[in-house]
Amino acid sequence: MILAAGMGTRLGALTANTPKALVEINGVPLLAIVLQRLHSFGFNDITINVHHFADQIIDYLTNNNFGVKITISDERDQLLDTGGGIKKAAWFFNDGNPFLVHNVDIISNIDLKALYQYNINTKAMATLACKQRNSSRYFLFDEQQRLCGWENVKTGERKIATHTLPENPQRMAFSGIHVIHPSIFDKITSTGKFSIVDTYLHLAGDNLINCFDIGDTMITDVGTPEQLLSTNYTNYTDTVQE
Repeated sequence: MILAAGMGTRLGALTANTPKALVEINGVPLLAIVLQRLHSFGFNDITINVHHFADQIIDYLTNNNFGVKITISDERDQLLDTGGGIKKAAWFFNDGNPFLVHNVDIISNIDLKALYQYNINTKAMATLACKQRNSSRYFLFDEQQRLCGWENVKTGERKIATHTLPENPQRMAFSGIHVIHPSIFDKITSTGKFSIVDTYLHLAGDNLINCFDIGDTMITDVGTPEQLLSTNYTNYTDTVQE
């Protein structure tokens, strides 16, 4: 699933008349970059949620062939945030297999196949691709790489999962890429608009939600004009699998 419904407010004037998903890097829309990358790793059945200038995204997908089957999850009536958007598309993930979720404004050379296999090997309800890097917000993990909390270091806000927080938890910055087992939908009680972060924290006490450390892998959140202008996505293609 590609999360592409956001308003793109951090991009300012760039999204005044264009959806974030179609903002370009080196002349290539963000959505095309993510679709090509998913296809290169064998993800060929993809749902994309839409809200802001949804018709533009649908027209773009209609007029371009990415070699994958694409289904639209329509949020034009209400923007549902990450958790609500994933839950709305639950019907799409009915084969019992884990599925990958990718923010449209994330450019990286993460080995998506390795991430997916790690989730299968560990039998986790969800696996979050994370990295040790400077950030204002962090997921907190224990020594076994189990999710145990979240914090905003700028505001001091901290959210604790239902099991005990270690004295010195490992702070990891989330990449916006994760793998989820569809069994999670039986445990989500929230409705409407809600964050997947809060869902993970609520479920982490009784379910394995773990970290996949992406190490030195390159990753950029191109959610601001400065980051967009400074990113050359061709630098992120060295680990794409043919």
